[in-house]
Amino acid sequence: MSNVRYKLHPVSAFINFMKSLKELIIPFLVIFGVNIFREGGISAMFNEGWVGLLPLIIGLAVVLMSLVIGIVKWKRFVYWFEDGELRIEYGLFVKKKRYIPFERIQSLNYTEGIFHRPFDLVKVKVETAGSSKAGEAEAELTAIKRADADRIETEMEKAKYPAVPAMGPHEAVTETAEESAAPQKKELKTLYRMSMKELLILATTSGGIGVVISAVGVFLSQFSELIPYEAIYEEVMLFLRFGYLIVALAVFAGLLVAWVISVILTLLANYQFTIQVDDDHIYITRGLLEKKKVSVPFKRIQGIKVSRNPLRELFGYGVVTVESAGGSMGAKDEKIRLFPLVKTADMLPVLRELFPDMEFEPELTKAPKRSVHFYYRLDFIWMLPVIGALGYYFYPYGLLSLLIVPPVIAVGIWQHRTAGYALTGKQLTMEFRGFSKHTFYAWKKRVQAVNVSQTYFQRKRELASIQATIKSGMLGYTARLTYMEKDDASRILEWYQPSPRRIKQKDQPE
Repeated sequence: MSNVRYKLHPVSAFINFMKSLKELIIPFLVIFGVNIFREGGISAMFNEGWVGLLPLIIGLAVVLMSLVIGIVKWKRFVYWFEDGELRIEYGLFVKKKRYIPFERIQSLNYTEGIFHRPFDLVKVKVETAGSSKAGEAEAELTAIKRADADRIETEMEKAKYPAVPAMGPHEAVTETAEESAAPQKKELKTLYRMSMKELLILATTSGGIGVVISAVGVFLSQFSELIPYEAIYEEVMLFLRFGYLIVALAVFAGLLVAWVISVILTLLANYQFTIQVDDDHIYITRGLLEKKKVSVPFKRIQGIKVSRNPLRELFGYGVVTVESAGGSMGAKDEKIRLFPLVKTADMLPVLRELFPDMEFEPELTKAPKRSVHFYYRLDFIWMLPVIGALGYYFYPYGLLSLLIVPPVIAVGIWQHRTAGYALTGKQLTMEFRGFSKHTFYAWKKRVQAVNVSQTYFQRKRELASIQATIKSGMLGYTARLTYMEKDDASRILEWYQPSPRRIKQKDQPE
């Protein structure tokens, strides 16, 4: 392999600079906010001479230092290929080296941000099975040309699949061997592309409004010392005098704005969502302002989960998540969504082509009828004291809390009717419901553990709870069925245990 050293594109220096500024936004706002809102405001800063301008001078010095640091990081970052490894040298004050064997690299994920596209650049994240933190890549090349990204893939293919030289005296055979030494560019097959209709349904039915509201709350918490709560309280009390209708309309308008923002963010994040595949990987591409391409090796996929909330289930839509060992799409161990939203009729053909050895519509063994009461009985343990207290202290209006009883019973019956499992060869299927319905598919060889448990009341009714755990991300994923037949739990446990013949062969000395 060549040991020619490659550098990142100069845009990397600017991206490093922008990252530093992003981290400094909140401290800057706090420091300058305190000086702006103090008595005298900005004019007081200039009237006090250089002492008053000290925060501004320090701020400019920090910004300039961030720019210099970004340039130094870019200058000191180099990578090359040697002895079947991707080798990286970097560091601001201390020079660091990282050697990543190509055989350990599971995938190369690409991102095109607003600073990459004008120069035809990509950010490359090198994913391995041994990444130290959730969502953290083994290495990251901030900005390189597409041709350089292709070169990394080519070198990785050469290392993973070395060509065997052909033996023989004929020149023609030697030329064929040389041609075979260069790995062929794998052709990608497009299996699915999200339509604009599905994208709009995804955006309008997603739970992004909660993310927007929580983000606003976190932002405001950073400036809690600067917020004049007493003045705001007086304004709110004055506003309440206009009547509950006006207040309700104001709250509705705020929620509407948050919902519109969440719709826009979802549209931008999932624009042109596409699934492509080759012999070894699934490739997921999405995004408008920031285009992301994630590759998921088939060998890392541990299981598949299909989720449907009641609204989407009513119209035949679902979300398909790939449970991948060590795989995520972000720094928060975000799960990889194979389909962010898809019609069941469109989902099944694609899943069957991707996983031909898996059965996606097995006949399920349902929970027994005698277990239905367990699904809502425990809720009454905390509901009855609350209902009693409300009825006593707020009589007679507190008795309206009894209206919560029928919905709780209905949800429990709904959960009972959903619960079920199927064993089809070497595949386990489990279906259960909290409020959304989840269908979990896993291969026997990917299941890490199967646990069966019984409470005192379950033993009296010959019931049991079953849970299966697979490796997914950094924390794993566990599917759980409660209040199933005891015999069904034993059947799943027996299915998971290795056969006596395999145990005997394993114990035999070599």
